[in-house]
Amino acid sequence: MATTENDSFDFRSVLLSGFLPAALFAIGEGAIIPIIPIAADSLGASLAIAGFVASLILVGELIGDVPSGVVVARIGERNAMIGAALVSVVGLLVCTAAPNPVVLAIGVFLVGVSTAVFALARHAYMTTAIPVRIRARALSSLGGVFRFGYFVGPFIAAGVVHLTGTTQSAFWIHIVCCIAAAVTLVVLRDPATGVRGLRWPSRASRPDGDAVDATDTGAILVQQESHGLFRTIRANRSVLLRLGSGAGLIGAMRAGRQVILPLWAVSVGLDDATAALIIGIAGAVDFALFYTSGQIMDRWGRLASALPCMLGLSVSYFLLAWSGHLDARVGWFVGIAMGMSLANGVGSGILMTLGADLAPRDDPAPFLGAWRFTGDFGQAAAPLVISGITAVASISIASGVMGVLGLVGAGVLIRYVPRYLPRRLR
Repeated sequence: MATTENDSFDFRSVLLSGFLPAALFAIGEGAIIPIIPIAADSLGASLAIAGFVASLILVGELIGDVPSGVVVARIGERNAMIGAALVSVVGLLVCTAAPNPVVLAIGVFLVGVSTAVFALARHAYMTTAIPVRIRARALSSLGGVFRFGYFVGPFIAAGVVHLTGTTQSAFWIHIVCCIAAAVTLVVLRDPATGVRGLRWPSRASRPDGDAVDATDTGAILVQQESHGLFRTIRANRSVLLRLGSGAGLIGAMRAGRQVILPLWAVSVGLDDATAALIIGIAGAVDFALFYTSGQIMDRWGRLASALPCMLGLSVSYFLLAWSGHLDARVGWFVGIAMGMSLANGVGSGILMTLGADLAPRDDPAPFLGAWRFTGDFGQAAAPLVISGITAVASISIASGVMGVLGLVGAGVLIRYVPRYLPRRLR
């Protein structure tokens, strides 16, 4: 099997065609995310409306997750990534020309939907192109590419805004990145088909390295058309409800740390610059571990990465809740922030890897769309849960609730990963 895989795939070209467009897209998205509420404010939006407009990129991703599976299955991964990049450019142009917050919100929502299509297409592309034996390392590295883009993007945006003196100029960074990603996908040769540019979907090889002739390719395409979105969801409802709930809790725990750490920094009296420095260093720790996570999963199984991630995040939330009354709470905050990043880094790529493991071999996109929805739903819900509990009770109680959710998530993973994954992948 290993020989066949090595003969059938050019790993370097697969990684280049998979990672380079993703890196460009992530840098552009990282550049605009912190700018969106500022742009809304400059157009006269209130603080609440500015926050709502900023949230629409996540709402767009969530809404776009499930139907994007049908789009990718019908037109192919590369076509979908190119199309999503171009649609995102349209949304970004709307943002740059927006005369009021309503038009800006429409543009941001469109960017969010196109981001969902691009992300799913990239996930499906890597799922079908990468052999199982290195799947976790490849997908964890893909998660690292995202982290890199979100880390670098804001610095580029800050420089461009400083040079131009206008907030809207940051949207042009993403426009350039989207166009560059589309051009890259057109120019690079597709390792699966050996051709460049747009092409109707076909499979030159299956994930296990077996060749597929023209008759098989046509059968796969017919199968893609006939299965449909809701039939795929019904066929996989058991795993989506059970293990998918674990994916949603992983997404919630990860998104929650991005909200609770800045809030906790304010609650312990840190100034903005110090808080940003601590959280930035913690982000670097998270980014540094992406490949290690993949090695752990490929060598010892998915639970060896998922459980330390969930348990580490859960313990960190509990420690935050406990340390709020201590005299040394600032020192505890620094240590806990680093611990959260360590735990999150160990789980880098776990959702994409589990989705790739569970997806049907011949037609992964519809399932991956539903699977990504579960994780993104948790990411979208967590900030609302934390904000709501903090408003009616306290941030310490909110942190404690997140800790409990982490334990529940770990239990779900322990219960259902062995049920749905082969022994060699667990």
